[in-house]
Amino acid sequence: MTTQALNLRLGSAPDSWGVWFPEDEFQLPYGQFLDELAGAGYEWLELGPYGYLPTDPDRLADEVGRRGLKVSGGTVFGNLHDPALFDQTIETVSKVAKLTASQGARHVVFIPPLFRDEKTDAVNDVTDWDAEQWKTVHATANRIGRRMFEEHGVTIALHPHADTQIMTQDQIETFLDGTDSNFVSLCLDTGHVAYGGGDNLDLIRRYAERIGYVHIKQMDPEVLQQVNDEGLGFGEAVKRGVCVEPPAGVPDPADIVTALAGLDAELFVIVEQDLYPCESDVPYPIAVRTRKYLNNCGLGARHQQS
Repeated sequence: MTTQALNLRLGSAPDSWGVWFPEDEFQLPYGQFLDELAGAGYEWLELGPYGYLPTDPDRLADEVGRRGLKVSGGTVFGNLHDPALFDQTIETVSKVAKLTASQGARHVVFIPPLFRDEKTDAVNDVTDWDAEQWKTVHATANRIGRRMFEEHGVTIALHPHADTQIMTQDQIETFLDGTDSNFVSLCLDTGHVAYGGGDNLDLIRRYAERIGYVHIKQMDPEVLQQVNDEGLGFGEAVKRGVCVEPPAGVPDPADIVTALAGLDAELFVIVEQDLYPCESDVPYPIAVRTRKYLNNCGLGARHQQS
């Protein structure tokens, strides 16, 4: 019999429905996303790109609540390494933090901007930070984290991401070692850690107290090899199907669930399978199969439909 991970709450996100942008011709309407999310048996949702779902708190609460859903957290991109962009970053993060808190959620997933264009894969920023830039990154993350906690009661969860300067195991550890655990946590995205060649189980073991939020995702090893061999950007990798539904990729979801279940922490575990762009009828059956598979791993079955 599968052991239930009682400290973990399963949800999903617009990303699993092919949504990357507030508005885009290839994305489905938010009402369809919410209907299908609830229909697929999920209870929790992450808000996704600001502006895709309604940004009026009352309207958002109504759209979410009448479908029996609850908000686990918000998502935001923000620059940490350019001091000239600090005020702009604070303004952007504050909007997301305020909306997130209005829904009773306490986590804002913070993603550094990609150094490649998401649609063309053109490199448009430095790909590695030097020592001085890392000092700026640490200081900026701490300032933002403290301010968001004090003003909105949310914790910033840094999301390592492909084609950013926080992608590899060393980069993730460098970030964590220089930031304040009181205000900045790690969003462990299992797929992006694998994409960057990192070790999810090692991070869970050695940085257990820093994990504040989880994205559960699998990557196709064959496409990862193409990424390394051909120097592909993440956008092209997604088009080639780098993100796969479990149990087809790495890391093994069952191993992740078992490791997270052993932590002394209540955690949201949010499904993310990058599908942009995709036909509108593609995400729903994948979401159902993924939820059932994760239920069988002990994730979410106690709280959600069978």
